[in-house]
Parts: sequence; structure tokens; C-alpha cells
Amino acid sequence: MITPPGDYAWFTASGLAEAYSFIFVRGLTPEELVARMGGRAEDFSWTTLDDAMDVGFHYGSETEFVAIAAIDDWAFVAQSNSWLGADDTFIVPLSAGTRLVSLYRLDIKGLEEFRWVEDGDTRFAFWAQEGYSEVPDELVEAMNKIDHDYGEDKYELYRGPGLVLIERLTGIKLSPQVLEGSTYLSGVISRSPTIT
Repeated sequence: MITPPGDYAWFTASGLAEAYSFIFVRGLTPEELVARMGGRAEDFSWTTLDDAMDVGFHYGSETEFVAIAAIDDWAFVAQSNSWLGADDTFIVPLSAGTRLVSLYRLDIKGLEEFRWVEDGDTRFAFWAQEGYSEVPDELVEAMNKIDHDYGEDKYELYRGPGLVLIERLTGIKLSPQVLEGSTYLSGVISRSPTIT
């Protein structure tokens, strides 16, 4: 079952919708993902998403402030005003031995991108300005439904198509309750993932 468009309409009015990066990594705890991203969990603190986003605004573009929650079997990274989820030099190595799904948007430049990376192999990419790569069998049904339900709006990933793809590949249906009700391990990472 694929979530209908109206179910994700709430996200367009959220504070994150203008500029965000979401990254999902399967099978890791937030602490394990912090280490893999080059941070030290002991330097991080647990907080709400709102508090993490407020702190993140105080860092410059040369620093990556991340907030990581555990959702089911996934470590979920939420960032405001960051392009980390679209940086292949970061997310491809971060996917070593597991599945990674990312969604990125920077409204001021009209940029939106979605990635599915499986153990270093980019299986599917969707660039709102350019279209998408060849659709793998696992996403044919979801992409057909997105084409039908969203039409030309399918290129506005934040309006639902990107969230539908996240749900299809992770089993996680993002909602205000999931985003705001989770606790996040928050702090600063290096830009180079450390795979051990």
C-alpha cells in the first residue's frame, strides 16, 4: 500500500520544508552512526528536534550539525539547511554494509534530490531538476503511483513523492509525531564518514 498524497501535505507547512537533509541508515544505533560519520557520541547530547534545529542554526556552512534518532531498525539523521544528504562523497561510503536512503531540499535554489544507496551502490537517484535514474524493480510500483497521483508535481519531492519513496524503502511513514516525538542525539561531525 502506498500512502496517498494528502497524507504528506503536513510536511509542506513544517519548519524544515524549505531547507533540510534527511538520511536513513539501516541497522545502526544513533551512537554507531555518529562514530561512522566521524563524530564522538560522548560529545553529543540527547535533545528534541526543535532544540537541535535551534542549535544547528548557530553553526556555519563549514560545520555539520546533525540530529540522529532511532526509528525502528533505522538511524535517522535530520538536518536543517544542510546538503549532506545529497553529497555522494559522504553518503555512498556511509552506506557500507547496509541500506541508506536520503532526501534533500534547498528551496532558495530549487534543489531537491533523493538517493537510495545499497552497500556503496547507488540503486536509484531522483533529481527534481533533471528527472530520475533507471527505476529498479523494487520501486516500479511506487513510481507508477507517484506518476499517477502527483503528475507534474512529482518533481516537488517535499510535497510527498520523496516521503513516499522513503516509506517504500524503509517502512517508515514520517509524521509530525515521528519527527517531533523522537529524541535526537545531536552534535557536530566531520564531513568524512569513518567506516570500521
